[in-house]
Amino acid sequence: MGGVRGILLDASILVAADDNCDVIGGPTLRGGADFLFRALHFSQLRKGILFGEDLSIEKVNLLKSMAEVYSFDCFKLSISSLDAVMKEISVAWDDVGKEILFVLSSHKMDHCDKLCDYGFLLSIIDVDTGADTNKHPSAHHIKKLEELPLTLCRLNRKVASKEVITVGYSMKPSRQADFAKRGAFPLYSIQHELMFLPLSYDLSIPSQLQEIDVILHKATDDILSVELNLSLSPKISYTNGMEELRRTLQDHPRCCVIDPFNNIYPVLDRLKIQYLLLGLEDLNREACSKIRGGHFLQVDSYNDPSLTERLLEAKVSLPNIVKPQVACGVSSAHSMAIVFCLEDYKDLQVPLPAIIQEYVDHSSTLFKFYVLGEKVFHAVKKSTPNGDVLMTLSQANQSKALVFDSLKSLPTAENNKFGDEVVDLELVKNAAHWLRRKLDLTIFGFDVVIQEGTGDHVIVDVNYLPSFKEVPDDVAIPAFWEAIKNKFRESKQTICPP
Repeated sequence: MGGVRGILLDASILVAADDNCDVIGGPTLRGGADFLFRALHFSQLRKGILFGEDLSIEKVNLLKSMAEVYSFDCFKLSISSLDAVMKEISVAWDDVGKEILFVLSSHKMDHCDKLCDYGFLLSIIDVDTGADTNKHPSAHHIKKLEELPLTLCRLNRKVASKEVITVGYSMKPSRQADFAKRGAFPLYSIQHELMFLPLSYDLSIPSQLQEIDVILHKATDDILSVELNLSLSPKISYTNGMEELRRTLQDHPRCCVIDPFNNIYPVLDRLKIQYLLLGLEDLNREACSKIRGGHFLQVDSYNDPSLTERLLEAKVSLPNIVKPQVACGVSSAHSMAIVFCLEDYKDLQVPLPAIIQEYVDHSSTLFKFYVLGEKVFHAVKKSTPNGDVLMTLSQANQSKALVFDSLKSLPTAENNKFGDEVVDLELVKNAAHWLRRKLDLTIFGFDVVIQEGTGDHVIVDVNYLPSFKEVPDDVAIPAFWEAIKNKFRESKQTICPP
C-alpha cells in the first residue's frame, strides 16, 4: 500500500452539537473544522464528506458550502449503506482504490467492524464528550479535528517505501493558501520524498515535533512588536503559539529549522541590511556593471538641524524615499514616503527610527530575484515612475511628500524601458550567492533596480521567505522542495557527521 490516498469525513464530526449551535444563525462548524478544511484543501488527497439521513437541511447546506469552497466531494449516503458508498467512491475516486481513511465520531463505533471489512483505514474522533471511550483495535483514536493531519502523516510515514521528510510549516492562513494552491504543501507526496504538515497551536508542540523533520516558518507573520538594537539581536515579541514553538525548538536540535530565528533577524532591520549591502563593493570589477545597495542615512528625528549636511555626506539627494527601520512583522513597517524637498520632512508620519534612502530613477522597471537554495530565479515587473513624474503627480494632488503603504500599489508607468537584456545576470547571481552566504538563509528574495545613466544595479529590498509567485510553478515548486531537502541533509551531516 502506498499510503492514504483519500479521506472520507462523516458529517457528524464537522458540525457542532445541537446544544452548541447558534440559535439565531443556525448550525455552526465544530472547533477545528476550519483548520482541517484548510489543511486538506490542496493536500493532493482525494477528500469527501459523507452525509447521512440524520442531518438537518441546515447542516447539510452548511457543509455543502464548505465542500464547495475547499473542493470536497459530497456523498449523500449513510454509513449503514456501505455497498452503495463503496460503489460511489469507486466511480468518483477510481485512482484511489481502498487506500482511504474513514473518519467518524465515537458514537458511531458500531460501524467500525463493517468499515474494516471493506478495507477502510479508520480514525475515531471523540469530539462529543472528551472522555475516554472504548478503543477499537483497528482505529486511530484522536480527541481533536486538528490531530487528523498528524494522523495522516503517521500513517503515510509507516508505509513509505523510502525515507520521507516531514515538513511542519507555520504561517498565516492567507500565505499558507497561496503556497498550498500552487501544490507546494502536499500532505501526500511520497514520490517527492516530502510530506507537509500544518502546525496547530491548539495541539501540543512537542508531540507534533516528534513527527517532524523540518520546520518551515514565516515567523514575521507572528510578530507583535520589535525593538531594534544595532549591536545586539532585536527584542521581539511573538504570538503565544510562535513563542512556544521557538522555545520548544531549543530542546529539539535534531529538527532542521528553515531558517533559524537568529538568521532572519537582520532582515527585520533595514539599517543592518544597508550596512551588509556595503560589502557588495567586493563583487564589482572594472568595465562591468556595478551592483550596490542604495545610499542611505539613518535618522531618529526629522527635525535634526544638521539633516541637510548629513544627507549630503551620505550621498542621499532629493527626491528620496523614507522607510521605517523595522522592515517587517508589524503593520507600520510598510508605511513609507517619497520626499521631494526638505520641508516635506516636517510632520512626516513615517515611524522613527527611519532610513532615508536614495530614490533611484529606474524607468519603472523592477527586477525581483528569488533564491531557493542554490538556485536563483528572477522576474521583471513594472514599478514606480522616475522622480520627476512622481513630483508632478504630487503637485497635481496638492500634496507634499507622497505617503504610501508598500504593500499596496503605487502609480506605475504604462511602459517600462528596461528588460532582461539590460540585466547583468551573472553579476546579480553572484550577489545572490554572496547574500546567501552572509545571511545564511535558505529561501529569500531581493529587489533590484537599474539606475538610468550609470547602469548601477541597486538592491533596494531584501525579504525572507517570499512567495516567488512570479516564477512558474513547474519551475519554482521543485526548486522549493529541493532547497528544503538539501538543507535537511546538510543539517543531518552537521548533527551526525558520516
